Amino acid sequence: MPEGYIATRFTISGGVGGHSGDDINKGRANAVQLLARFLYVALDYDIELCTIDGGNKRNAIARKASATIVFAPDCEDDIIGIFNRMAEAIAIEFANTDPGLTFTADPVTWKGEIIDTKTAHCLIAALNSAPHGVLAMSAEVPGLVETSSNLASVKMLPENIIRVGSSQRSAINSARRWAADRFEACFALAGADVTHEGEYPGWKPDMKSPVLKTTVDSYKRLFNEDPIVRAIHAGLECGLFQGKYPDLDMISFGPTILGVHSPDERLELATVDKFWNLLLDVLQHLA
Repeated sequence: MPEGYIATRFTISGGVGGHSGDDINKGRANAVQLLARFLYVALDYDIELCTIDGGNKRNAIARKASATIVFAPDCEDDIIGIFNRMAEAIAIEFANTDPGLTFTADPVTWKGEIIDTKTAHCLIAALNSAPHGVLAMSAEVPGLVETSSNLASVKMLPENIIRVGSSQRSAINSARRWAADRFEACFALAGADVTHEGEYPGWKPDMKSPVLKTTVDSYKRLFNEDPIVRAIHAGLECGLFQGKYPDLDMISFGPTILGVHSPDERLELATVDKFWNLLLDVLQHLA
């Protein structure tokens, strides 16, 4: 740490978060992305990055992120001003989706080592440019997200490792791989080592599915109303099954779950019996 510098921890929290598949098209704030947005502008000053932490699981939209930076005392007002002005602008941008966003700048004491300048600048630039959000909409199913990317997390680990996590989704495997390559390119240009793991195949919806027709008929018979048939932009086991059995006819349904992959995740109990009765009726008619 340069002699005479002071340290401040900047935190963005209170985001709604959510599932990186089912909620990616809702325009919710990504705290990691917002923090990178601030840090990138702050690079106009002689700042040094000490710590950075944000997000958690790769399939969840980051709700909170923070970074500790050090800088010369005569830059303090300017840097705090940048953060406060950005907080005001972001609050307006996300007023409808994330009204609980909070921005705090807390003076701290820092006596440890700092990240070397080149690595810090490359990391901040890569985080700021990494694709996040909807990349393509389906041309077949109106309103369905086809391809997306989630900038999920950034963590500092032992042995001087900084790990960035992300996930890319698509109903079309080639589009998903391209989305992953785009994410890789941002960090490869910044000098990072990039690996791909946990590939999750897409599952293209088939609105002419015989099993779907049987299920719709059962729903109408049991509940005297038409079901809402839709495709969702989320990883489902059906995609894995189809990879092994391309001709397998499949649908997916279940009880109503809200707030998936967030601390607010919950199950609507009234839909459990409804789901079970529908499942039994579908199996009976398929048999």
